[in-house]
Amino acid sequence: MCQHQTQCPSAESADRESARLVAHHPEQGWSLLCNGVVLFEDTGELLPDGRAIAPHRPLAGQVMTAA
Repeated sequence: MCQHQTQCPSAESADRESARLVAHHPEQGWSLLCNGVVLFEDTGELLPDGRAIAPHRPLAGQVMTAA
């Protein structure tokens, strides 16, 4: 799907969110990435095969720690 040089990460890749934007609709709360992933403003994702990835942003007041 991706025509960029170097190619964007695939939808199966752990860094899939770093693919380039193809369409951005902030008024609707979603963006389409080059690899076919629909990324929602709440950090949830819809993969091209129909699988949903639950939002993974920290909750208000939650402290992020390095693993």
